[in-house]
Amino acid sequence: MLNQRLQQKLLQKLSPQQILLIKLLQVPTIALEQRIKQEIEENPVLEELTDAEFEESQSESEQEEEHEETNDDEFDITDYVDDDEIPEYKLASNNSSADDEFREMPFVSGISFQENLMEQLGLRVIDDRTLQIALNIVGNLDDAGYLGRDLNAMIDDLAFSQNIHTTKEELHEVLKLVQDLDPAGIGARTLQECLLLQLNRKVQTHSVKLATLILSKFFEEFTRKHYDKITKKAHISEADLKNGIDEILKLNPKPGGSLGDSGKGNHYIMPDFIITNKEGILDLQLNSKNTPELRLSRTYTEMLETYAESKIRSNAQKDALTFIKQKIDSAKWFIDAIKQRQNTLFLTMNAIMKYQQEYFLTGDETKLRPMILKDIAEIVFLDISTISRVANSKYVQTPFGTFLLKSFFSESMQTDTGEEVSTREIKKILSDCISGEKKHKPLTDEQLTDILRDKGYNIARRTVAKYRELLNIPVARLRKEL
Repeated sequence: MLNQRLQQKLLQKLSPQQILLIKLLQVPTIALEQRIKQEIEENPVLEELTDAEFEESQSESEQEEEHEETNDDEFDITDYVDDDEIPEYKLASNNSSADDEFREMPFVSGISFQENLMEQLGLRVIDDRTLQIALNIVGNLDDAGYLGRDLNAMIDDLAFSQNIHTTKEELHEVLKLVQDLDPAGIGARTLQECLLLQLNRKVQTHSVKLATLILSKFFEEFTRKHYDKITKKAHISEADLKNGIDEILKLNPKPGGSLGDSGKGNHYIMPDFIITNKEGILDLQLNSKNTPELRLSRTYTEMLETYAESKIRSNAQKDALTFIKQKIDSAKWFIDAIKQRQNTLFLTMNAIMKYQQEYFLTGDETKLRPMILKDIAEIVFLDISTISRVANSKYVQTPFGTFLLKSFFSESMQTDTGEEVSTREIKKILSDCISGEKKHKPLTDEQLTDILRDKGYNIARRTVAKYRELLNIPVARLRKEL
Protein backbone atom coordinates (compact mmCIF):
# COMPACT_ATOMS: atom_id res chain seq x y z
CA MET A 1 0.00 0.00 0.00
CA LEU A 2 1.41 3.41 -1.01
CA ASN A 3 1.29 6.35 1.41
CA GLN A 4 2.11 9.97 0.72
CA ARG A 5 3.55 12.09 3.52
CA LEU A 6 5.56 15.27 4.08
CA GLN A 7 8.94 14.82 5.76
CA GLN A 8 11.84 17.13 6.66
CA LYS A 9 15.46 15.99 6.46
CA LEU A 10 18.73 17.78 7.26
CA LEU A 11 21.36 16.79 4.68
CA GLN A 12 24.86 17.98 3.84
CA LYS A 13 25.48 18.15 0.12
CA LEU A 14 28.35 19.72 -1.81
CA SER A 15 27.33 22.45 -4.23
CA PRO A 16 28.58 22.34 -7.85
CA GLN A 17 30.97 25.19 -7.02
CA GLN A 18 32.50 23.26 -4.11
CA ILE A 19 32.89 20.12 -6.23
CA LEU A 20 34.61 22.18 -8.95
CA LEU A 21 37.00 23.73 -6.41
CA ILE A 22 37.87 20.32 -4.94
CA LYS A 23 38.69 18.97 -8.39
CA LEU A 24 40.82 21.99 -9.28
CA LEU A 25 42.76 21.73 -6.01
CA GLN A 26 43.92 18.26 -7.01
CA VAL A 27 45.20 19.43 -10.41
CA PRO A 28 48.93 20.28 -10.44
CA THR A 29 50.22 23.37 -12.26
CA ILE A 30 51.56 21.36 -15.20
CA ALA A 31 48.01 20.11 -15.92
CA LEU A 32 46.08 23.28 -14.96
CA GLU A 33 46.60 25.02 -18.31
CA GLN A 34 45.16 22.01 -20.14
CA ARG A 35 42.21 21.90 -17.73
CA ILE A 36 41.47 25.59 -18.36
CA LYS A 37 41.67 25.12 -22.13
CA GLN A 38 39.28 22.18 -21.84
CA GLU A 39 36.81 24.39 -19.96
CA ILE A 40 37.16 27.12 -22.63
CA GLU A 41 36.35 24.57 -25.35
CA GLU A 42 33.29 23.32 -23.47
CA ASN A 43 31.98 26.75 -22.41
CA PRO A 44 31.78 29.36 -25.22
CA VAL A 45 31.19 32.15 -22.68
CA LEU A 46 34.67 31.66 -21.22
CA GLU A 47 37.63 33.07 -23.13
CA GLU A 48 41.30 33.94 -22.67
CA LEU A 49 42.27 37.52 -21.97
CA THR A 50 45.43 38.86 -23.65
CA ASP A 51 47.72 41.29 -21.83
CA ALA A 52 46.60 44.18 -24.04
CA GLU A 53 42.93 43.41 -23.44
CA PHE A 54 43.51 43.13 -19.70
CA GLU A 55 45.15 46.57 -19.55
CA GLU A 56 42.31 47.99 -21.64
CA SER A 57 39.66 46.49 -19.37
CA GLN A 58 41.38 48.02 -16.34
CA SER A 59 41.32 51.50 -17.88
CA GLU A 60 37.68 51.12 -18.89
CA SER A 61 36.75 50.18 -15.34
CA GLU A 62 37.84 53.59 -14.12
CA GLN A 63 34.98 55.18 -16.03
CA GLU A 64 31.43 54.90 -14.68
CA GLU A 65 29.10 52.89 -16.85
CA GLU A 66 25.36 53.38 -16.85
CA HIS A 67 23.19 50.27 -17.17
CA GLU A 68 19.51 50.32 -18.05
CA GLU A 69 17.28 48.29 -15.79
CA THR A 70 14.67 46.01 -17.30
CA ASN A 71 11.09 45.91 -16.03
CA ASP A 72 10.78 42.20 -16.74
CA ASP A 73 9.94 40.55 -13.42
CA GLU A 74 10.89 37.14 -14.84
CA PHE A 75 14.58 38.02 -15.35
CA ASP A 76 16.96 40.69 -14.05
CA ILE A 77 19.91 41.29 -16.40
CA THR A 78 22.05 42.79 -13.62
CA ASP A 79 22.24 39.39 -11.96
CA TYR A 80 24.30 38.11 -14.88
CA VAL A 81 26.03 41.08 -16.47
CA ASP A 82 26.58 43.75 -13.83
CA ASP A 83 27.12 41.24 -11.02
CA ASP A 84 26.20 43.88 -8.42
CA GLU A 85 28.17 46.54 -10.30
CA ILE A 86 31.48 44.62 -10.11
CA PRO A 87 33.64 45.85 -13.02
CA GLU A 88 34.21 43.27 -15.74
CA TYR A 89 37.99 43.25 -15.25
CA LYS A 90 37.50 41.89 -11.72
CA LEU A 91 35.91 38.78 -13.21
CA ALA A 92 39.25 37.98 -14.86
CA SER A 93 41.60 35.52 -13.17
CA ASN A 94 44.75 37.65 -12.91
CA ASN A 95 47.61 35.23 -12.39
CA SER A 96 50.46 37.45 -13.54
CA SER A 97 51.15 41.01 -14.59
CA ALA A 98 52.36 42.17 -17.98
CA ASP A 99 55.84 42.83 -16.54
CA ASP A 100 56.33 39.25 -15.31
CA GLU A 101 58.89 37.13 -17.07
CA PHE A 102 57.13 34.48 -19.17
CA ARG A 103 58.79 31.11 -18.91
CA GLU A 104 57.71 28.22 -21.08
CA MET A 105 58.42 24.58 -20.34
CA PRO A 106 60.73 23.11 -23.01
CA PHE A 107 59.75 19.81 -24.56
CA VAL A 108 62.29 17.48 -26.07
CA SER A 109 61.21 15.73 -29.23
CA GLY A 110 62.57 12.31 -30.08
CA ILE A 111 61.77 8.81 -31.23
CA SER A 112 61.08 5.74 -29.11
CA PHE A 113 63.55 2.87 -29.00
CA GLN A 114 61.01 0.70 -30.91
CA GLU A 115 61.08 3.21 -33.78
CA ASN A 116 64.87 3.19 -33.65
CA LEU A 117 64.89 -0.61 -33.95
CA MET A 118 62.45 -0.46 -36.87
CA GLU A 119 64.81 1.92 -38.69
CA GLN A 120 67.66 -0.54 -38.12
CA LEU A 121 65.53 -3.39 -39.51
CA GLY A 122 64.86 -1.30 -42.62
CA LEU A 123 68.60 -1.27 -43.30
CA ARG A 124 68.88 -5.07 -43.12
CA VAL A 125 68.66 -7.15 -46.30
CA ILE A 126 65.78 -9.46 -45.34
CA ASP A 127 62.64 -10.67 -47.05
CA ASP A 128 59.22 -9.17 -46.33
CA ARG A 129 58.01 -12.15 -44.28
CA THR A 130 61.01 -11.98 -41.94
CA LEU A 131 60.60 -8.21 -41.67
CA GLN A 132 56.94 -8.51 -40.63
CA ILE A 133 57.79 -11.11 -37.96
CA ALA A 134 60.68 -8.97 -36.69
CA LEU A 135 58.45 -5.87 -36.51
CA ASN A 136 55.93 -7.89 -34.49
CA ILE A 137 58.68 -8.89 -32.05
CA VAL A 138 59.84 -5.27 -31.73
CA GLY A 139 56.26 -4.20 -31.05
CA ASN A 140 56.08 -6.63 -28.14
CA LEU A 141 59.19 -5.28 -26.38
CA ASP A 142 58.60 -3.43 -23.11
CA ASP A 143 60.14 -0.09 -22.14
CA ALA A 144 63.26 -1.80 -20.78
CA GLY A 145 63.82 -3.64 -24.07
CA TYR A 146 62.72 -7.10 -22.89
CA LEU A 147 60.43 -9.52 -24.72
CA GLY A 148 57.87 -10.43 -22.10
CA ARG A 149 55.44 -12.24 -24.41
CA ASP A 150 55.68 -16.01 -24.87
CA LEU A 151 56.75 -17.20 -28.34
CA ASN A 152 53.79 -19.60 -28.62
CA ALA A 153 51.38 -16.70 -27.98
CA MET A 154 53.16 -14.64 -30.63
CA ILE A 155 52.69 -17.47 -33.15
CA ASP A 156 48.92 -17.19 -32.61
CA ASP A 157 49.08 -13.37 -32.84
CA LEU A 158 50.84 -13.50 -36.21
CA ALA A 159 48.37 -16.06 -37.54
CA PHE A 160 45.27 -14.08 -36.53
CA SER A 161 46.44 -10.49 -37.08
CA GLN A 162 48.72 -10.78 -40.14
CA ASN A 163 47.87 -14.22 -41.55
CA ILE A 164 51.50 -15.30 -41.15
CA HIS A 165 51.81 -18.97 -40.18
CA THR A 166 55.13 -19.58 -38.50
CA THR A 167 56.81 -22.01 -36.12
CA LYS A 168 58.61 -21.58 -32.83
CA GLU A 169 61.92 -22.42 -34.52
CA GLU A 170 61.45 -19.72 -37.19
CA LEU A 171 60.33 -17.19 -34.58
CA HIS A 172 63.42 -17.98 -32.51
CA GLU A 173 65.68 -17.36 -35.54
CA VAL A 174 64.03 -13.98 -36.20
CA LEU A 175 64.39 -13.16 -32.50
CA LYS A 176 68.15 -13.72 -32.87
CA LEU A 177 68.07 -11.17 -35.70
CA VAL A 178 66.36 -8.63 -33.40
CA GLN A 179 68.84 -9.38 -30.61
CA ASP A 180 71.64 -8.53 -33.06
CA LEU A 181 70.38 -4.93 -33.29
CA ASP A 182 71.74 -2.06 -31.20
CA PRO A 183 71.94 -1.59 -28.30
CA ALA A 184 73.29 -4.96 -27.17
CA GLY A 185 70.92 -6.92 -24.94
CA ILE A 186 67.73 -5.81 -26.70
CA GLY A 187 65.06 -8.49 -27.17
CA ALA A 188 66.17 -10.61 -24.20
CA ARG A 189 63.58 -12.59 -22.29
CA THR A 190 65.36 -12.58 -18.92
CA LEU A 191 67.96 -10.45 -17.16
CA GLN A 192 70.44 -13.31 -17.43
CA GLU A 193 69.99 -13.53 -21.20
CA CYS A 194 70.23 -9.73 -21.52
CA LEU A 195 73.59 -9.56 -19.73
CA LEU A 196 75.00 -12.56 -21.62
CA LEU A 197 74.01 -11.00 -24.96
CA GLN A 198 76.01 -7.91 -24.03
CA LEU A 199 79.04 -9.98 -22.96
CA ASN A 200 78.98 -11.90 -26.26
CA ARG A 201 79.54 -8.62 -28.14
CA LYS A 202 82.60 -7.72 -26.11
CA VAL A 203 86.20 -8.68 -26.85
CA GLN A 204 86.66 -11.99 -25.07
CA THR A 205 89.26 -10.99 -22.49
CA HIS A 206 89.95 -13.01 -19.34
CA SER A 207 87.60 -10.84 -17.23
CA VAL A 208 84.82 -11.08 -19.86
CA LYS A 209 85.12 -14.88 -19.88
CA LEU A 210 84.95 -14.91 -16.08
CA ALA A 211 81.85 -12.70 -16.19
CA THR A 212 80.25 -15.07 -18.73
CA LEU A 213 81.05 -18.06 -16.49
CA ILE A 214 79.51 -16.37 -13.44
CA LEU A 215 76.30 -15.40 -15.26
CA SER A 216 75.81 -18.66 -17.12
CA LYS A 217 76.68 -21.12 -14.34
CA PHE A 218 76.17 -19.24 -11.07
CA PHE A 219 73.53 -16.59 -11.81
CA GLU A 220 71.39 -17.36 -8.75
CA GLU A 221 74.39 -17.23 -6.41
CA PHE A 222 75.47 -13.95 -8.03
CA THR A 223 72.06 -12.30 -7.52
CA ARG A 224 72.07 -13.37 -3.87
CA LYS A 225 75.71 -12.25 -3.47
CA HIS A 226 76.84 -15.64 -2.21
CA TYR A 227 80.38 -14.94 -3.37
CA ASP A 228 81.99 -17.64 -1.25
CA LYS A 229 79.87 -20.31 -2.99
CA ILE A 230 80.92 -19.02 -6.43
CA THR A 231 84.66 -19.13 -5.62
CA LYS A 232 84.35 -22.68 -4.30
CA LYS A 233 82.20 -24.10 -7.11
CA ALA A 234 84.00 -22.29 -9.95
CA HIS A 235 87.47 -22.90 -8.46
CA ILE A 236 88.51 -19.28 -8.92
CA SER A 237 90.24 -16.82 -6.62
CA GLU A 238 88.57 -13.85 -4.98
CA ALA A 239 90.58 -11.53 -7.26
CA ASP A 240 89.22 -13.32 -10.36
CA LEU A 241 85.70 -13.09 -8.94
CA LYS A 242 86.12 -9.35 -8.40
CA ASN A 243 87.35 -8.85 -12.00
CA GLY A 244 84.38 -10.80 -13.35
CA ILE A 245 81.88 -8.86 -11.24
CA ASP A 246 83.45 -5.54 -12.24
CA GLU A 247 82.85 -6.52 -15.87
CA ILE A 248 79.21 -7.36 -15.10
CA LEU A 249 78.65 -4.03 -13.37
CA LYS A 250 79.55 -2.25 -16.62
CA LEU A 251 76.58 -3.85 -18.39
CA ASN A 252 73.15 -2.23 -18.83
CA PRO A 253 70.27 -4.21 -17.27
CA LYS A 254 67.72 -2.07 -19.16
CA PRO A 255 69.05 -1.58 -22.71
CA GLY A 256 65.75 -0.13 -23.91
CA GLY A 257 66.18 2.80 -21.55
CA SER A 258 69.28 4.05 -23.40
CA LEU A 259 67.18 4.67 -26.52
CA GLY A 260 63.82 5.25 -24.83
CA ASP A 261 64.84 8.37 -22.89
CA SER A 262 64.50 10.57 -25.96
CA GLY A 263 60.95 9.37 -26.44
CA LYS A 264 60.10 10.33 -22.89
CA GLY A 265 61.58 13.80 -23.00
CA ASN A 266 58.25 15.47 -22.24
CA HIS A 267 58.00 14.06 -18.70
CA TYR A 268 58.93 17.07 -16.60
CA ILE A 269 58.20 18.23 -13.11
CA MET A 270 56.85 21.76 -13.09
CA PRO A 271 56.90 23.22 -9.57
CA ASP A 272 53.64 24.62 -8.26
CA PHE A 273 55.46 26.85 -5.76
CA ILE A 274 58.80 28.63 -5.83
CA ILE A 275 60.63 29.48 -2.58
CA THR A 276 63.63 31.80 -2.71
CA ASN A 277 65.94 32.94 0.07
CA LYS A 278 66.45 36.72 -0.10
CA GLU A 279 69.17 37.49 2.44
CA GLY A 280 67.67 35.28 5.11
CA ILE A 281 64.04 36.11 4.31
CA LEU A 282 61.96 33.43 2.59
CA ASP A 283 59.85 34.54 -0.38
CA LEU A 284 57.01 32.37 -1.70
CA GLN A 285 55.52 32.61 -5.17
CA LEU A 286 52.84 30.62 -6.97
CA ASN A 287 54.01 29.34 -10.32
CA SER A 288 51.28 30.64 -12.64
CA LYS A 289 53.42 31.60 -15.61
CA ASN A 290 51.61 29.45 -18.16
CA THR A 291 48.10 29.84 -16.75
CA PRO A 292 45.94 31.90 -19.15
CA GLU A 293 43.89 34.88 -17.98
CA LEU A 294 40.12 34.38 -18.13
CA ARG A 295 37.07 36.58 -18.65
CA LEU A 296 33.45 36.41 -19.72
CA SER A 297 32.93 36.72 -23.46
CA ARG A 298 31.60 40.16 -24.35
CA THR A 299 29.77 38.68 -27.32
CA TYR A 300 27.62 36.50 -25.10
CA THR A 301 27.04 39.14 -22.40
CA GLU A 302 25.87 41.58 -25.10
CA MET A 303 23.69 38.85 -26.58
CA LEU A 304 22.15 38.31 -23.15
CA GLU A 305 21.39 42.02 -22.85
CA THR A 306 19.71 41.98 -26.25
CA TYR A 307 17.51 39.03 -25.35
CA ALA A 308 16.65 40.59 -21.97
CA GLU A 309 15.60 43.90 -23.54
CA SER A 310 13.38 42.17 -26.09
CA LYS A 311 9.71 42.62 -25.17
CA ILE A 312 8.48 39.71 -27.28
CA ARG A 313 10.33 36.42 -27.06
CA SER A 314 9.82 33.28 -29.08
CA ASN A 315 10.36 29.83 -27.62
CA ALA A 316 13.72 29.64 -29.40
CA GLN A 317 14.80 32.95 -27.86
CA LYS A 318 13.75 31.76 -24.39
CA ASP A 319 15.78 28.57 -24.83
CA ALA A 320 18.77 30.60 -26.01
CA LEU A 321 18.39 32.93 -23.01
CA THR A 322 18.34 29.98 -20.60
CA PHE A 323 21.38 28.46 -22.30
CA ILE A 324 23.40 31.69 -22.06
CA LYS A 325 22.42 32.22 -18.42
CA GLN A 326 23.60 28.71 -17.54
CA LYS A 327 26.89 29.14 -19.39
CA ILE A 328 27.56 32.53 -17.77
CA ASP A 329 26.92 31.04 -14.32
CA SER A 330 29.26 28.17 -15.12
CA ALA A 331 31.97 30.55 -16.39
CA LYS A 332 31.71 32.73 -13.26
CA TRP A 333 31.98 29.67 -11.03
CA PHE A 334 35.06 28.50 -12.90
CA ILE A 335 36.83 31.87 -12.70
CA ASP A 336 35.97 32.12 -9.01
CA ALA A 337 37.16 28.54 -8.42
CA ILE A 338 40.52 29.34 -10.06
CA LYS A 339 40.90 32.33 -7.73
CA GLN A 340 39.98 30.25 -4.68
CA ARG A 341 42.38 27.53 -5.79
CA GLN A 342 45.27 29.98 -6.05
CA ASN A 343 44.41 31.49 -2.68
CA THR A 344 44.11 28.09 -0.95
CA LEU A 345 47.40 26.87 -2.45
CA PHE A 346 49.23 30.01 -1.35
CA LEU A 347 47.83 29.95 2.20
CA THR A 348 48.68 26.27 2.63
CA MET A 349 52.21 26.51 1.24
CA ASN A 350 52.89 29.68 3.20
CA ALA A 351 51.91 27.87 6.41
CA ILE A 352 54.18 24.93 5.53
CA MET A 353 57.05 27.29 4.70
CA LYS A 354 56.78 29.06 8.04
CA TYR A 355 56.36 25.76 9.92
CA GLN A 356 59.53 24.37 8.31
CA GLN A 357 61.34 27.72 8.10
CA GLU A 358 64.62 26.42 9.52
CA TYR A 359 64.81 23.71 6.86
CA PHE A 360 64.00 26.03 3.94
CA LEU A 361 66.72 28.42 5.16
CA THR A 362 69.44 25.79 5.59
CA GLY A 363 68.46 22.78 3.49
CA ASP A 364 69.44 20.50 6.38
CA GLU A 365 66.95 17.61 6.51
CA THR A 366 67.69 17.06 10.20
CA LYS A 367 66.07 20.48 10.80
CA LEU A 368 62.70 19.25 9.56
CA ARG A 369 60.08 19.42 12.28
CA PRO A 370 57.48 16.66 12.74
CA MET A 371 54.45 17.81 10.74
CA ILE A 372 51.14 16.15 9.96
CA LEU A 373 48.17 17.35 7.91
CA LYS A 374 46.29 18.36 11.05
CA ASP A 375 49.04 20.83 12.05
CA ILE A 376 48.67 22.82 8.83
CA ALA A 377 44.87 22.48 8.76
CA GLU A 378 44.64 24.15 12.18
CA ILE A 379 46.88 27.04 11.07
CA VAL A 380 44.96 27.90 7.88
CA PHE A 381 41.50 26.92 9.27
CA LEU A 382 40.84 24.42 6.48
CA ASP A 383 39.76 20.80 6.50
CA ILE A 384 42.42 18.08 6.64
CA SER A 385 41.12 16.63 3.36
CA THR A 386 41.75 20.00 1.66
CA ILE A 387 45.36 20.08 2.90
CA SER A 388 45.77 16.51 1.68
CA ARG A 389 44.59 17.46 -1.82
CA VAL A 390 46.99 20.38 -1.92
CA ALA A 391 49.98 18.34 -0.72
CA ASN A 392 49.36 15.15 -2.64
CA SER A 393 50.40 16.11 -6.16
CA LYS A 394 52.14 19.47 -5.84
CA TYR A 395 55.85 20.25 -6.08
CA VAL A 396 57.84 23.09 -4.52
CA GLN A 397 61.07 24.48 -5.94
CA THR A 398 63.56 25.42 -3.23
CA PRO A 399 67.20 26.57 -3.32
CA PHE A 400 68.09 22.94 -2.52
CA GLY A 401 66.01 21.19 -5.19
CA THR A 402 62.43 20.47 -6.22
CA PHE A 403 60.42 18.22 -3.88
CA LEU A 404 56.97 16.70 -3.63
CA LEU A 405 55.05 18.65 -1.01
CA LYS A 406 53.86 15.60 0.91
CA SER A 407 57.49 14.57 1.51
CA PHE A 408 57.71 17.32 4.15
CA PHE A 409 55.01 15.65 6.23
CA SER A 410 56.25 13.11 8.76
CA GLU A 411 55.33 11.58 12.08
CA SER A 412 57.12 12.51 15.29
CA MET A 413 59.31 10.41 17.56
CA GLN A 414 60.70 11.19 20.98
CA THR A 415 64.41 11.01 21.79
CA ASP A 416 65.86 9.93 25.13
CA THR A 417 65.77 13.56 26.27
CA GLY A 418 62.04 13.84 25.46
CA GLU A 419 62.58 16.03 22.40
CA GLU A 420 60.23 15.39 19.47
CA VAL A 421 61.99 14.82 16.14
CA SER A 422 60.78 14.02 12.64
CA THR A 423 60.98 10.46 11.37
CA ARG A 424 62.51 11.95 8.23
CA GLU A 425 65.47 13.06 10.37
CA ILE A 426 65.99 9.43 11.42
CA LYS A 427 65.79 8.29 7.79
CA LYS A 428 68.44 10.89 6.86
CA ILE A 429 70.78 9.59 9.57
CA LEU A 430 70.20 6.02 8.38
CA SER A 431 70.93 7.02 4.80
CA ASP A 432 74.13 8.82 5.82
CA CYS A 433 75.31 5.83 7.89
CA ILE A 434 74.75 3.40 5.02
CA SER A 435 76.37 5.67 2.42
CA GLY A 436 79.46 5.96 4.64
CA GLU A 437 79.75 2.26 5.53
CA LYS A 438 82.56 -0.04 4.40
CA LYS A 439 81.24 -1.71 1.25
CA HIS A 440 83.04 -5.01 1.92
CA LYS A 441 81.45 -5.14 5.37
CA PRO A 442 78.10 -3.30 5.32
CA LEU A 443 76.21 -2.42 8.48
CA THR A 444 73.48 -4.83 9.57
CA ASP A 445 70.10 -3.67 10.90
CA GLU A 446 71.27 -4.53 14.44
CA GLN A 447 74.35 -2.33 14.05
CA LEU A 448 72.26 0.50 12.63
CA THR A 449 69.90 0.19 15.60
CA ASP A 450 72.85 0.50 18.00
CA ILE A 451 74.16 3.58 16.16
CA LEU A 452 70.77 5.29 16.41
CA ARG A 453 70.48 4.43 20.10
CA ASP A 454 73.91 5.95 20.71
CA LYS A 455 72.59 9.14 19.08
CA GLY A 456 69.57 9.13 21.41
CA TYR A 457 66.97 7.58 19.10
CA ASN A 458 65.57 4.61 21.01
CA ILE A 459 63.85 2.59 18.26
CA ALA A 460 63.44 -1.12 17.62
CA ARG A 461 65.35 -3.12 14.97
CA ARG A 462 62.13 -3.84 13.03
CA THR A 463 61.51 -0.09 12.82
CA VAL A 464 65.00 0.41 11.41
CA ALA A 465 64.28 -2.31 8.84
CA LYS A 466 61.01 -0.56 7.90
CA TYR A 467 62.73 2.81 7.40
CA ARG A 468 65.51 1.14 5.38
CA GLU A 469 62.93 -0.44 3.08
CA LEU A 470 61.14 2.91 2.69
CA LEU A 471 64.48 4.34 1.51
CA ASN A 472 64.73 1.46 -1.03
CA ILE A 473 67.97 0.25 0.56
CA PRO A 474 68.55 -3.55 0.46
CA VAL A 475 69.73 -5.66 3.40
CA ALA A 476 73.41 -5.74 4.36
CA ARG A 477 74.15 -8.95 2.44
CA LEU A 478 72.91 -7.48 -0.84
CA ARG A 479 74.92 -4.27 -0.29
CA LYS A 480 78.17 -6.17 0.07
CA GLU A 481 80.91 -5.47 -2.46
CA LEU A 482 84.28 -7.17 -2.94
